[in-house]
Amino acid sequence: MPNGAQALMKTLVDAGIDVCFTNPGTSEMHFVAALDSEPKMRAVLALFEGVATGAADGYARMADKPAATLLHLGCGLGNGLANLHNARKGKVPVVNIVGDHATYHTRFDAQLQSDIETVARNVSPGFVRTSQSTAALSRDAADAIVAPAQVATRSCRPSVLGQGGVPAVVPPSRPVTALRRAGLRSATLLGGRALREPSLLAAAQIAAHSGVKLLAETFPTRLGAGCVSALPRPSWALRTLTTCPGRCQGPVSFLPIPTRRAPGPTPRPPPRQPALARPGADGAVPAWPGRRPRSP
Repeated sequence: MPNGAQALMKTLVDAGIDVCFTNPGTSEMHFVAALDSEPKMRAVLALFEGVATGAADGYARMADKPAATLLHLGCGLGNGLANLHNARKGKVPVVNIVGDHATYHTRFDAQLQSDIETVARNVSPGFVRTSQSTAALSRDAADAIVAPAQVATRSCRPSVLGQGGVPAVVPPSRPVTALRRAGLRSATLLGGRALREPSLLAAAQIAAHSGVKLLAETFPTRLGAGCVSALPRPSWALRTLTTCPGRCQGPVSFLPIPTRRAPGPTPRPPPRQPALARPGADGAVPAWPGRRPRSP
């Protein structure tokens, strides 16, 4: 019977996660041994947690699938927060596995003892769990993998990783259909996977038919290159348009602007903003069967 770490590893591999960016410590040795014994999982050792989390963010963006990290305690997670913040803002799926002190050792408040869940909520506001048993270990991992386009963090103790466990099955995702919006002075605001080449081709066909504007979120996770003319970024001029967010939120300014009456969100928001897809939904569509539009 596999131990908890091996069951967790098989859950990740069976779900298609095949790269884990690591900066482990002694609390994670069971998982490190499971990494060595699983040929389908590639372990990438980083000398700093910020490198591990940044690499996981970039890999998940380009591979279009979740990446895993292995970090040591709350301090190690804290060292990687900056790039996990970028992943959270980019709606990038990253699964953080954070080791914790053994249960019997926490009462001593050792030098590296910290509240991991509090640290994790900075970048994982929607998914933070501490696996308290081997039965919950793989189930929590499966829930983290299917969490919609976000950074999911779960911590586990050596006693949980070392005991017997059973892998969990990750259910398949359900993609959202193609986006469509028609109307005078209207725009469709695209983000996430809706900015990949197949979805952009479909959006270009819709825009050509209906006359809507195509807008991209200010900081897209990835942007399909060379297939559609450059998309204008949302700006203060959006207040004159009726927008239809497709898998992203409406535009928000970086900082309050003293010269404007309504800092933060765009002033005088558009009267109608029906959401075609939420940020966590899969806005990708199959490859468009027609010819690739030429860039101007």
